[in-house]
Amino acid sequence: MTADREAIPGKDRRVTDEVSTATMVAYGCAAVVLFGWFLFGWLVLQQGFVASVGEAAGAGFALLLAVTIIGSYRRSRR
Repeated sequence: MTADREAIPGKDRRVTDEVSTATMVAYGCAAVVLFGWFLFGWLVLQQGFVASVGEAAGAGFALLLAVTIIGSYRRSRR
């Protein structure tokens, strides 16, 4: 068996949409806010490095979950 065949013969592959500049700016702002949240917990609240990393990571994963849910909802409406 060779791997040089298309998975779905006769159908064009779906072209993905490009990521807009506004989306990239929003991702950058979210990264800055998460890093600020890490620094706030570590330096101001003095809760420890590992706890601050965990808290910032948890907030980041919650943001990713929200983005995924909103994205799948918007894609299903098309």
